Amino acid sequence: MKMGDKLRLSVGILGNGASLLLYTAPVLTFSRVFKKKSTEEFSCLPYVMTLFNCLIYTWYGLPIVSHCWENFPLVSINGVGIVLESIFIFVYFCYASPKEKIKVGVIFVPVIVVFGLTTAISAVVFEDHRHRKSFVGSVGLVASISMYGSPLIVMKKVIETKSVEYMPFYLSFFSFLASSLWLAYGLLSHDLFLALPNMVGTPLGILQLIIYFKYKNKKEAPITTTVVGKWDHEKNKSKLELVVDVDHDADADDNEKKFMNAC
Repeated sequence: MKMGDKLRLSVGILGNGASLLLYTAPVLTFSRVFKKKSTEEFSCLPYVMTLFNCLIYTWYGLPIVSHCWENFPLVSINGVGIVLESIFIFVYFCYASPKEKIKVGVIFVPVIVVFGLTTAISAVVFEDHRHRKSFVGSVGLVASISMYGSPLIVMKKVIETKSVEYMPFYLSFFSFLASSLWLAYGLLSHDLFLALPNMVGTPLGILQLIIYFKYKNKKEAPITTTVVGKWDHEKNKSKLELVVDVDHDADADDNEKKFMNAC
């Protein structure tokens, strides 16, 4: 085996390890879902898009699309990813609210339809590996960008709430690590369909980590309430004043106060 092939295989094995960590990272999230019997504000989009990515690249790595088993590392890790992500989506569906279950269906069904059409068209319409790889790789490019871009919804929420509660660190870190290694694997393999999506995934992974470290020590503004009794001389009766004190910044000199009156 040539040195270049050995290096490519080594990077592929490392990529498999990083992807396995990425695919198993949601276990911590779903242990919380099990305990609370609720999906809370977690989004199903990253899991469905990851399943889509795994389905396409498992098909891409099989001998019917790739030449022999040249992309066996893709098949092995994405096959595991299909099983894990399917379990996560099933659990999410079981504990999701009726509204969220509809969202899961709206996202999940088109993914399965697109995958089915991709396999059928590539197997029946195209007669050689080169054209099959080009077609499936193009769909895979969209799938990977969708997977790496799906956390943007969560990042928006983190910025709005200044809380990383719903963006676990390990998910962001392993996403960056896996995309970086698969980028290297794609470049070593001279396969743009493997390299290009990870050229998007790597910067997005870095962005997630930057946002995480920026907001990881931020806490929700503490709220204190005080009930104050006062005498209304005009109406000649007592009045209760509820003072809600919201501290937006621990270092700020003034606090925003809202008053609600009750007779």
